[in-house]
Formats: sequence, structure tokens, C-alpha cells
Amino acid sequence: MRRLIPPLAALLLITVGCAPPRTGTLGPAPAGPSPTSSAAAGPTGTPAPTPPAPGTPTTPATTGTPTTAAPTGPDGTLTVQLWFVRSGKLVPTRRTLPATVATSRLALTELAAGPSPAESATGLTTLVPAGTQVTRIAGGVATLAPPAGFDAGGATTARLRRAQVVWTLTQFPTVRRVAFAPTDTATGRDDYADLLPPIVVTAPAVGDRVTSPVTVTGTADVYEATVSVRVLDAAGQEIGTAFTTASCGSGCRGAYRLSVRYRPAAPGAGTIEVYEVSARDGSRINVVRIPVELAAGR
Repeated sequence: MRRLIPPLAALLLITVGCAPPRTGTLGPAPAGPSPTSSAAAGPTGTPAPTPPAPGTPTTPATTGTPTTAAPTGPDGTLTVQLWFVRSGKLVPTRRTLPATVATSRLALTELAAGPSPAESATGLTTLVPAGTQVTRIAGGVATLAPPAGFDAGGATTARLRRAQVVWTLTQFPTVRRVAFAPTDTATGRDDYADLLPPIVVTAPAVGDRVTSPVTVTGTADVYEATVSVRVLDAAGQEIGTAFTTASCGSGCRGAYRLSVRYRPAAPGAGTIEVYEVSARDGSRINVVRIPVELAAGR
């Protein structure tokens, strides 16, 4: 019997070596259930959870007011990612707000409130109505009680509305999928991946103040995975440019991250342009423009 072990081990190695590689990414994803928090900071220096405001229920996440674990800044604020809509596609932005234990409620409230004037100027809008609430979070699934008329406007609009909610709530580590009451099957980010544009920019966000070098991050599904970035001053003149390759491309979505230096410029309005270079004629296509405030370049 012992003489059979080496051939069996070799067969297992061959089988593992033939496993298909993993490709692509759908962007930031939940990291799994967060550990139970204690009243004091842990050994890694993670801040203790912010105490609930007076009158806020302290029931667990599985009943009553649902809560989600999200990192709180040292100044008592919380930064959440919101997914709005532009030209029928999902587009992310950010909000930094006073921290709360009911982060799912906070995110849905901001989602229903819609984009800021500066974000609206770039074409962002929201389809999520006020009154959309999470009633339960258990086993990684957030269950929603949507208000009357939530699915109005046709199948395409209703799907976009649901995608906004799913992509926004699944940023939290306690939520992997979302179920819309009363009977819908839970869905996750991958169920709406086709609603992402070719290039997604997760940073910087509209209105951010940036310095040189500015770090640009996101995901993309573009030709040969090549993502290009340029920095424009208030007059629209190019003052910095760079390119990188996403972790996957040409048929799959990959993450990208790069830093772009721009030459000295007067502080003021500027634009970060992220784009794909057309394989056909070299023009800029799938352009995403992020209005920002430029600090003086170095």
C-alpha cells in the first residue's frame, strides 16, 4: 500500500496545476464577517466602535436596527461609497459623515438623497427612493423592505435601482448579498457586473483636493488592459499624464492603480481624465472626467 502513495501524490499535483486561473475583479468586495468588537481598541490599534447616539437601539445586526461593521476615522467620521447612475451605468462616489452604528441606514439615506450639485453637474443621478430600509442582516445577507413603487419605471430602471442598493451595501464586511422582500432571491455584485462602464474610477472623487502626484484607482475592462490618465488645469491644458495596466483586460475586469505627477500649476479647479486609447484610431474613448481641486504641483 505504501508504494501507491508517490504516484497518487503526483496525480494530485498534476490536477492542481491544471486548475483554471482566476481572472478579473469586480472592485472592492466584502472581506468577510468582522470579528466581535470589544469596548477598547484591539492589538492592531483599531478604534473602538462609536457609541450609539442617545435613543438609538442597540439590538444585534440580526434583528431590529441592522448594523454593519465599517472603519471609523480618528475624528469620529465614516467614509462610505455610494453608487449612483450615469447614462445607464453604475458610478461610485464617496461621502464622509459622522459615524453611526447603523451604517446601512446611513448609506441608504445618502443614496436616496442623491448626488451633490457638483456630482449632478457630471451627470450623476439616483433612482433609489426615500424609505428604502434594511430590516435584517444575517449570514451575510441584508434583507430590504422597499417602499411601494420601488420597482416602477420598467425592468431596466428597476434593475439599475436594485444594483445601486446592492453595490452600496456590499461595501460593508457583514453584507455579501441583498434580498428584496418579500420573496426575492438574494443577489450580489456579480449579478449586476454588466452595469459597470468600461472604466470605473474609485478615487479621486468629484470635488476632492489633490496634490502631485495624484493617485488614481479603479477597475477597467479595456483593450489590452491599458488605462491612461491625464491631469488638466482650469484652462483644459494637459499638465500631467501616465498610463498603467489593469490586473485583467480585453474581456475581463481588472483593478488598476497609478500615480500621476503634474507640473507646477496655480491652485484651483482641474480635471482628472481616465480613458482608453482606441485600438482603431488612437483616439481617447470611454473617458471618465473627475472635476477636482488641484494643489500647487511640485
